[in-house]
Order: sequence, then structure tokens, then C-alpha cells
Amino acid sequence: MYQTDPPRSPKEVLPTMYDLKSEDPEEPGLPDEFHDLQPELLRLTFRPANYPADQIFVASDLNLYYDPRHPQWYKRPDWFAVLGVSRLYEQQDLRLSYVTWQEGVNPFVVVELLSPGTEKEDLGQTLREVNQAPTKWEVYEQILRVPYYFVFNRYTDELQAFGLVTSRYQALPIEGQGLWLEEVQLGLGLWQGSYQGIERLWLRWYDAVGAWIATPAELAEQERQRTEQERQRAEQERQRAEQEHQRAEQLAARLRALGIDPDLP
Repeated sequence: MYQTDPPRSPKEVLPTMYDLKSEDPEEPGLPDEFHDLQPELLRLTFRPANYPADQIFVASDLNLYYDPRHPQWYKRPDWFAVLGVSRLYEQQDLRLSYVTWQEGVNPFVVVELLSPGTEKEDLGQTLREVNQAPTKWEVYEQILRVPYYFVFNRYTDELQAFGLVTSRYQALPIEGQGLWLEEVQLGLGLWQGSYQGIERLWLRWYDAVGAWIATPAELAEQERQRTEQERQRAEQERQRAEQEHQRAEQLAARLRALGIDPDLP
């Protein structure tokens, strides 16, 4: 009787992150400045309190490999976050790409920034031939089953949110500040403000009380202002103490002029 080897997992037999392409210099549509700044702001403000920082991976414009049957197929989300996975590949190396069959965890949320050339694919409005790779919408909805998918049009400042309901994306209402994601205790909304010197509406994460999550630079500025305020309060206290001392000295001088020793009990 022949003895067969046990089947091997996709992680063991399929290409790893090091085997797969991480960039394509011939790929059209290189990111513009907004596609650099907006994902950066999302990364800096995505801080779920219920996950340790070393168990959160966020990326932008990174190859996302999604289908072990077609290991060369990938999508390149403008921004995505994965929860419960090491920040480092195999807990030791920065990722060249995100390979789902190697990682074992799919993204929790994806954000696409619309541009004229990608709008229809991002919104699931394109058709494909049977032998063609699926669209981003199909990958996120049907293959990776990403729970939350956001699409933002910076030309119209329109934010659309979709949530996975059973097996299909359903539009989610953007109410008030944005959309609250209970699983991470964060909301995603539109913030009017200046980031990197650019004043406009930006996508940004906020907390349970509606406060926008501060970036490290903003935290440093807040700490600088707090330190300055404490310094000013200390200086005011010093000046008040000095004034009290001067008034006491003046009173003592007047008492001495009257022949009274102010030092006697």
C-alpha cells in the first residue's frame, strides 16, 4: 500500500513576499501629491485603542496579493489596514508587499481615492472578461471580504462608505461627523483643516467623543504649548511672589520709620 504525503498548505507551496513583484516602473498613474499626503494622514491617525500597535499593519500603494490560484495577481489599494497581524513580515522584516496566503489575515478596512482613470473600477462599475483579473471592488467584496470599504473623491469632497452585509457590499450612511467602526472604536470622517500646509477637507480618524485623533506632530505641538503655559504660570507665580515680597519690605520699612520693629512677635 502506497503512503502519500499529507497535503501542504498554500503558505508552504506558493510564492512568498520575496518571490513576488513589489513594484512596476511601467505601471501608469503614478500617485500625485494628494495620494501621498492623504494616506499618510490616515496612517498617523489610525490608532485603535483595543489593538496593540505591534498588531496593526497599515499600508498605502502597496501590492496586495489576494488569490492563491493566481499568485501573480494583485491590487494596489490607496490605503488599507490589517488587524491582529504583526507589523513586520514574519515578525522581522518590513514588507515589500502584503501576501494574504502568507499572512493568513485579510484587510479590515480599505480606502480608495478616486481619480478619473480608476473611478469606475473602484465603484464596481466595470465589466471584465472571464479570463481577466477581477476588479478592486470584486476583490475586496467577494475574495478578501473586507468588512469596510471607503471611497473618497477629492474633486467633489464626497465620501462613500460600504459595509459587507452577508456577501455583498451595502452603502452605509455617512451621518454627522462620519462613520463609526465599532470593532476598532474609531470613526472615519471628513475634517476641515490644514495638513502639511494644505487647507482642505481631509479624511481623518476620530475617537468616541468625536475628537480628531492627533498626529505625532500635533501631539508634540500640544506638549510644547502645555510646557509653555506651565512656564508662563510659573513666571506669573514668581512675579506675584516678588510683588508680595516687595510689599512686605515696604511695610516693614514704614514700621521701622515709626519706631516699630516688624520682626518682634
